Amino acid sequence: MTRKQKKGATTSPKKSRKKKPEKEAIESTKEIMTGTLRLHPRGFGFVVPDNLSLYPQDVFIPKHLTDNAVDGDLVEVLIQTKPHSEKGPEGKILSVLKRGRTHLAGTISHAQGAAGKWLMMAYVPLLGSTRPVVVNASPDRPMKIGDRVILRVLEWGEEESPTICDVSHFIGHIDDPSCDITAVIEEFDLRHIFPDSAITEVKKLGSRVLAKDLKERVDLTKEICFTIDPDTAKDFDDALSIEKDRKGFFQLGVHIADVAHYVQAGSALDQEAALRANSTYFPGYCLPMLPHELSDDLCSLKQAVVRLTVSVLMTFDPSGKLTHSEVVRSFIKSNKRMTYSEAKEILDGKKKSSFKQKLVEMTELCHLLKKQRYLRGSIDFSLPDLVLQVDEKGKPYGVKVEEYDITHQLVEEFMLKANELVAITLTKRGKILLYRVHDEPAQENMEDFFSMARALGFPLPAHPEPSDLQNLFSLAKDTPFSQQLAIGFIRNMKLASYSPHNVGHFGLALEHYCHFTSPIRRYSDLITQRLLFGEEGEIDLNKIALKCSEQERVSFRAESAIKLLKKLRLLKSYFLEDPHRFYKAIVTRIKPFGLAFEVQELFLEGFLHISELENDYFIYEPKQPALIGRASKKRHMLGSELQVRPVSVDLIHLECKWEIAAARRPKK
Repeated sequence: MTRKQKKGATTSPKKSRKKKPEKEAIESTKEIMTGTLRLHPRGFGFVVPDNLSLYPQDVFIPKHLTDNAVDGDLVEVLIQTKPHSEKGPEGKILSVLKRGRTHLAGTISHAQGAAGKWLMMAYVPLLGSTRPVVVNASPDRPMKIGDRVILRVLEWGEEESPTICDVSHFIGHIDDPSCDITAVIEEFDLRHIFPDSAITEVKKLGSRVLAKDLKERVDLTKEICFTIDPDTAKDFDDALSIEKDRKGFFQLGVHIADVAHYVQAGSALDQEAALRANSTYFPGYCLPMLPHELSDDLCSLKQAVVRLTVSVLMTFDPSGKLTHSEVVRSFIKSNKRMTYSEAKEILDGKKKSSFKQKLVEMTELCHLLKKQRYLRGSIDFSLPDLVLQVDEKGKPYGVKVEEYDITHQLVEEFMLKANELVAITLTKRGKILLYRVHDEPAQENMEDFFSMARALGFPLPAHPEPSDLQNLFSLAKDTPFSQQLAIGFIRNMKLASYSPHNVGHFGLALEHYCHFTSPIRRYSDLITQRLLFGEEGEIDLNKIALKCSEQERVSFRAESAIKLLKKLRLLKSYFLEDPHRFYKAIVTRIKPFGLAFEVQELFLEGFLHISELENDYFIYEPKQPALIGRASKKRHMLGSELQVRPVSVDLIHLECKWEIAAARRPKK
């Protein structure tokens, strides 16, 4: 969402960039394109082209070539058309055509004296720590350090001059965790108020399924089905049913909420959902794509109530091979709202349930499908998830590591299969659809990952095949390096995105794949539902794909930002309780100037400069890579274990300063 331009905010490129010298005149061998800048917190960025047919790839912009542009700006880019690396085209920003926003979210960080008066300075995460922001003080409300404010931009500034703002409105103080969600919504410009027209439509839908809605649908209410979701979930997109006959054949049903029945193309609800593109999930709170009356009630597959669904009905032989499938509009009545932990307790025999046999059969089929996926060359990471526990005021009080156990795996396998089958079904019908695509990673990026794996002691051939990578992760599964390798591999892969042009899905090793199973929380899935039944109307799939892909990244960044703040809040509370408490950490990156590590208890990344290591002079050895003490010969390598202690926690700048206690390299 772009806020309406307000008087006083500078949008002219003449005021946001310096005049270029003549020697930088554009060469005829180079191309110019326009697009939207997505800036990384570390300063570099990617420009998403306006014309995807001419420029199908995002253009990488190095930090020193961003020309004062900020995230969300519409920019003019000079693309280097000479041969470039496999990571894609690179370019530099020539000008800012239109500012993506007129307001910024920031926190008053300090005050400084200038020309006989005090200036208030703010830290704005969107601009980073290197961009000074001056805040014009308001006599109506004095600002103090730690105030979280929305700033109206008056001048964007240049490299040598600050951004100048005044205060639009006050959010709260950084010490108040109840303001976190409000602040991040403002910071990332997320839509959070549904328009009156959408609310009016919701009220007309009522709160229950009507008898007329059941006509021309398959009645599946006699099927034993249930949902399996996280403890705090309310928007239940999918339910599962299974039958295993005497010959060992499996009849699997994946039942998805029929959101398309209620949210029709072109409606006010549809227009708002298209702008939001997805739900955004924060600790203890969901910013939904659809109003709660739909997402948590009428569309949600709640226990013991009739709900409208789109069902993918599949038959598998005893080896897990698909023998038949169909997609039908249906209605179900879920027998049980189950959590992952509850399902695991039932499977482990810790809790009695009439659904145990169904879960056992699902587990059997899951293993068969996982085996097939492995044979295709797909890699299974099964990474644990860190759940931040917060109270009703948003204050974090603990963490819970949720293992990616068999209950998570069986849900994932069944959803993957349903998504694949829907993509194949639509492709066979000759439909143009929103594929979920994932291109092959650049070879040079994979070489970085291969080097890391070898540095950790895992053998890899000169040119690894998919089977070599599968063996690598199999060997690493029960070592301290498992998560580090998985994250390293994912970071070196390209981002998955949406596109009407099918290039396959590298990560899943699938030729056809789309998103279908989460229409309550993803607009792409809602579009897929409409395509199945010819209800899509006149749509621009290229435009929808671009919006869904972009907003997915924005939501991810917003979710990551608030998780980081909550983790730092929790760490600060631990620090105040016990300033001498140390944490176990694993070295994740080695640089000539220091090392990065992850605090395992909080999945929190930290950094130590070489001057902050043990009392020695450390030399960088790039071949290993390692930092080696000249006198002590102490080695810091990838995978080394550290004991670290926080020295200070800065909530304003989202930083923590650490010190080291000891280091040792774990056994494989």
